[in-house]
Amino acid sequence: MRRGTRRDFLKDIGMGATSLLAAGCVHAAGPRGTHEGRRRPNFVVILTDDQGYEDAGCYGSPDIDTPNLDGMAGEGMRFTDFYSAAPLCTPSRAALMTGCYPQRVSLPNVIGPKNDIGINANEVTLAEVLKGEGYATACYGKWHLGHHPEFLPTRHGFDDYFGLPYSNDMWPHHPTNKKAYPDLPLIEGVETIELNPDQRMLTTWYTQRAVAFIEKNKDRPFFLYVPHNMPHVPLHVSDKFAGKSKRGLYGDVIMEIDWSVGQILGALERLGLERDTLVVFTSDNGPWLSYGNHAGSAGPLREGKGTTFDGGQREIGLMRWPGRIPAGSVCTQPAAMFDLLPTFARLAGAELPSDRVIDGKDIWPLASGQPGAQSPHDAFYFYRGNQLQAVRSGKWKLHLPHDYRSLDTPGAGGQPGPYVKKQIDKALFDLDNDIGEQRDLSAEHPELVQRLEAMARQFDKDLKATARPPGRIARQP
Repeated sequence: MRRGTRRDFLKDIGMGATSLLAAGCVHAAGPRGTHEGRRRPNFVVILTDDQGYEDAGCYGSPDIDTPNLDGMAGEGMRFTDFYSAAPLCTPSRAALMTGCYPQRVSLPNVIGPKNDIGINANEVTLAEVLKGEGYATACYGKWHLGHHPEFLPTRHGFDDYFGLPYSNDMWPHHPTNKKAYPDLPLIEGVETIELNPDQRMLTTWYTQRAVAFIEKNKDRPFFLYVPHNMPHVPLHVSDKFAGKSKRGLYGDVIMEIDWSVGQILGALERLGLERDTLVVFTSDNGPWLSYGNHAGSAGPLREGKGTTFDGGQREIGLMRWPGRIPAGSVCTQPAAMFDLLPTFARLAGAELPSDRVIDGKDIWPLASGQPGAQSPHDAFYFYRGNQLQAVRSGKWKLHLPHDYRSLDTPGAGGQPGPYVKKQIDKALFDLDNDIGEQRDLSAEHPELVQRLEAMARQFDKDLKATARPPGRIARQP
């Protein structure tokens, strides 16, 4: 393993730190690429699928060894309140690529092999923003923004693509509906090179491609996006990590992802690129709790994937850039995955599109540990599909009345257990003192509830008035 042990890391920074290290943070100057006439910074985004908030040592996992993720936290910043813009796969990835709430780009729901929609060609993706500044770009892993050629990564700013176009359970071996899906394509560029590939090798293949891309582009700025299929079910792991975790197969899968992180960080170190590269690690949404021992853990958070409670959208968020992000720092300010686009653009010296709304904000003051830095968001809005279900402003989170799914009996061995439908009425939570969203304080703060409701109504109205269409193919008659 590449870095120190989880125990060493916890000793160094102290688990449970709950404040932005304002007084102790080093103010990081701008990147050398934009302020000192040297190369622009490289960017690496590693995205997992359905990983729980607690599924790393540096976030409190008691039984999964993640020395490389713990090392990232020890050498960089650990965000405690980092959010995905959705509790599901497609919309969260749409937000990452466009810097927008997925409802604004009309991709609010999961799409699959029978859908005719995808990311619109008129959207300006994170890859296109950076490519316009001379960046080499590559995506290795799960895309899930449309599987038709016009929707694939190489048509949206990426020079190279290798991976699955949607979730790895959308194949003939689906655990509950084997007839629902066609053969699963493994795609290179826009061509299918294999059907129903050996999923035990996916993490290894993506990692090998990622390292080769870094080696090939070591002398120019690059953007590398590695969206792993795992630990989305069905779980698969290579022989390197099979049977190695105390947490069973799920833990094995996380250990292999951690190994992958180590391989990428090791390549940067070996090529002398560590101090020129910002590396981000996060997940697209929370754990798929119905799969029981094949699912992750949201730890102290309420519920999981598919819900707008924090268990569905608050994610692991690690950022590492030696010399620019203060080592061992912790940020408790809210930030979101769609903030990466404007932040990377600022660091690369790129301009954002001026003809459309971009919801993300520049969070470099947070990531660089600037004293007193605050979240650039007055509020963060939680949608399930096109329904606005909650709003967070500061430490306060207001749920609007809505139905949600909750686990009845967990499944096991790759088979899901049933959900039950529940309802939450209007409820206000103080996330600083009630991270599990259990104690409704709405009756004690009626004016705050009224203010948050008004913010939510206005935002939802404005968003829907400015929503842009998805890409759509025309079926031949």
